[in-house]
Amino acid sequence: MAPIQPPQPERDFGGYAGFEGDGGDGFPRSRKLVRYGVPVAIAGVAAATIGLGTALASTGGSPSLPNITAEQLLDKIATSKVQTVSGSVQVTTDLGLPQGLVGGAMGGATGGAGPFGQHGGGKGGDGSAADPQAKLTELLSGTHTLRVAADGPDRQRVSIVDSTSEYTVVHNGDQMWAYDSASNAVYHQTADKNAKHGPRSHRAEQVPATPQEAVRQALKNVGPSTSVSVDGTAEVAGQQAYQLLIKPKQADSTVDSIRVAVDAANGVPLKFTLTPKGGGAAAVDIGYTKVDFGKPAASTFDFSVPKGAKVTEGKGSGENQGTQDHGGLSGLNVIGKDWSSVAELKSANGQLPSAKGGQSQSVEGLLGSFGHQVKGGFGTGTVINTRLVNVLITDKGAVFAGAVNQDSLVRAADSAAG
Repeated sequence: MAPIQPPQPERDFGGYAGFEGDGGDGFPRSRKLVRYGVPVAIAGVAAATIGLGTALASTGGSPSLPNITAEQLLDKIATSKVQTVSGSVQVTTDLGLPQGLVGGAMGGATGGAGPFGQHGGGKGGDGSAADPQAKLTELLSGTHTLRVAADGPDRQRVSIVDSTSEYTVVHNGDQMWAYDSASNAVYHQTADKNAKHGPRSHRAEQVPATPQEAVRQALKNVGPSTSVSVDGTAEVAGQQAYQLLIKPKQADSTVDSIRVAVDAANGVPLKFTLTPKGGGAAAVDIGYTKVDFGKPAASTFDFSVPKGAKVTEGKGSGENQGTQDHGGLSGLNVIGKDWSSVAELKSANGQLPSAKGGQSQSVEGLLGSFGHQVKGGFGTGTVINTRLVNVLITDKGAVFAGAVNQDSLVRAADSAAG
């Protein structure tokens, strides 16, 4: 069989059900998640997160389907014409974050509370409990049930449902509304029509809410560094599916394999499983438990402000969104490529990140409790390990992170220092 060719740039894997905006409508797409790993969600200073996973969707037996090659299945995903979908998604994340760092990770990835220079009681960067910047990052930990719906690139809806409350984001044309029932708070943003080619918002680093978006990110690494094959069939959420198996060839990657269940009829990813090299349960699970590809009712994307709710108006996507401040860190740089990519964030003052109130001792205490010291040509630093992502924070305030082993992080830090 001919070698698997990498996806072409003009192809958009998996339709429009990723529930992220596009620069074309003034809302930025999340396009960097998987390629850069989960840089520094642990330390609370990272902007990027990984979006790989599986579903804990109920699966049936192995249906009998016509033979298909890996190239044909990749093409089926890339050329899928599905633009409408609704259903239920279950997301389970087990990155192996030390429990004491989970709060800091959430705060750092969202700009909310945390010991690394974050501000504000679980609220997003615009001060609202309903800001998607904070709420959607909760998918980085635990198990969550989502209700989703999409009708092309201009209308999407996703709700995170738990036993006592519900959080909903609605994108309809140039309007985006979010509502947190627990706090009766509303967040509203109007797309900046002049921001098509302008600066990206911090919301570009959101966690994918559907298998389509997770697969879209993962397939960007398909090429000579990746083994791709078809590995049987499955039934997921009542749909017959082929199983695509993706395995990195680069030895320093912490990813063992990714298994994707692809709808045999329309090429839509239904189930996405990432297994780390350490074994055990999947690190992140995203998948449909129920799915319908019919057109959702137009009223699905309507939104009315609930009585008594506090409304926060977000800044337009082109306003003050240049260089972000992640606890004193800025300037994302990527070292390496494909599965060996390492994200680098530098401290502006050459010191460890600290809170605006001056919590550098708290930062050093956390590093000492959960990390171990390493040395290299870059100097001295602390490494924090999880099941999937490793993070190196140097004593000079630089941060290196990715889904790679410790030796790869040290080499990246040495390269940056040289």
